Amino acid sequence: MVKIGIVSLGCPRNLVDSELMLGSLKKEGFQISDEVGDGVDVFIINTCSFVQSAREESVDTILEAAQLKKEGKIKRLIVAGCLPQAYSEKLVNSLPEVDSVVGTNDFPKIKEIVKGLLHGQGRSVVSKGLDYLYDENSPRFSLTPKHFAYVKISEGCDNLCSYCIISRLRGRFRSRTIDSVIKEISNISASGFLKEINLIGQDTTLFGIDIYGKSSLPELLRRIGVLKNSVRWIRVLYTHPAHYSDEFIEVVRDEKKICKYLDLPIQHISDIILKRMNRRTAKSDIMKLIAKIRNNIPAAALRTSVIVGFPGETDRNFKELLEFLCEARFERLGAFIYSKEEGSRASRFEGQIPEKIKKQRFDEVMKLQQKISADLNRSFMGKVVDVLIDERIEGEKDKFVGRTEGDAPEVDGCVYVSGKELKTGEFYKVKITDTLEYDLAGEAA
Repeated sequence: MVKIGIVSLGCPRNLVDSELMLGSLKKEGFQISDEVGDGVDVFIINTCSFVQSAREESVDTILEAAQLKKEGKIKRLIVAGCLPQAYSEKLVNSLPEVDSVVGTNDFPKIKEIVKGLLHGQGRSVVSKGLDYLYDENSPRFSLTPKHFAYVKISEGCDNLCSYCIISRLRGRFRSRTIDSVIKEISNISASGFLKEINLIGQDTTLFGIDIYGKSSLPELLRRIGVLKNSVRWIRVLYTHPAHYSDEFIEVVRDEKKICKYLDLPIQHISDIILKRMNRRTAKSDIMKLIAKIRNNIPAAALRTSVIVGFPGETDRNFKELLEFLCEARFERLGAFIYSKEEGSRASRFEGQIPEKIKKQRFDEVMKLQQKISADLNRSFMGKVVDVLIDERIEGEKDKFVGRTEGDAPEVDGCVYVSGKELKTGEFYKVKITDTLEYDLAGEAA
């Protein structure tokens, strides 16, 4: 059988795309290999092109695969996703080892592309139109542990942040229907192993606005919450602070299955910088929103992301950001160094910040958040918390890694758990016996 290997780079939204490509190929009769590159007939690299570091990782991975192809360890090489969507001609012209490039709108064509390559027909497909949206009937091959899954509820983005090129890579915002999402969740939870669903999109808070005329995320969450299945945690990722509603906050507060966890990327807090970023929100709006969330959901874990070194960011603007982070005390935080994206409005702004200063500011933010996180983690000492076990620690007896409700897969902290006969994908009561900067440690009760 023809073996297909894949590496999926970037965010969970890319991972879902990779699962859809593999699902289509498996349905066609191809064998999905666990091998990353060596020993496969067709190797697919699903790339990320969101920021400079992601592009560099994508290019490095392509070059490594190209070398494997030269050595005869893989036969055909396909580069898919965001990088081809933005730079298809450059890829084709500069990397002759790549047999085909596939854009973000062309994932459904992957089986025809693979068949063509196997018959010696090189083919590249990068559509200019961006309207692809998968549904509950699209086959998927899971790349996550069987106890959690990502479900993409929308695609594309209309927010047009000045630093971002997502609309160019993914197209206009478009939602799936509520029924489509519900049917997919019912399908993937039928095995009884699924314990956690992570809802994703470019802006989940706008879900349904293009179909139903208003944000329908609260209705979707209520519908998921009453489904009879094994799912215990429903997590919402990638929200936008400008699009929160009281109804959404109330649903998160009241529905038992919804994780008291909100992914709230503020990107900055200075009104000057927020305006230049085109974030459509102001410092006062963000402060009021955080206060409202804290008041309504006292146990909520808030994750945010910030960008340092945005064009025009002065020392005073950066100090304002640091002071706000001290005050807000986010439970989780990711920081990004501003990346000058070709084609974005911000790439043409005056006041570009030197790389050295951007790196210094990044280090300051992360040092501050490390202290905040350590302080917050100490409050868990001696408490008993619910933990979902993700995996056994290799080479360690009765040692496992899990997560609390306040930790999303792959991006947040974890809980190191000691306990006998624990099973991955199951929940346990864990007494916290030690705390670290970002992680916890404890014993299964």
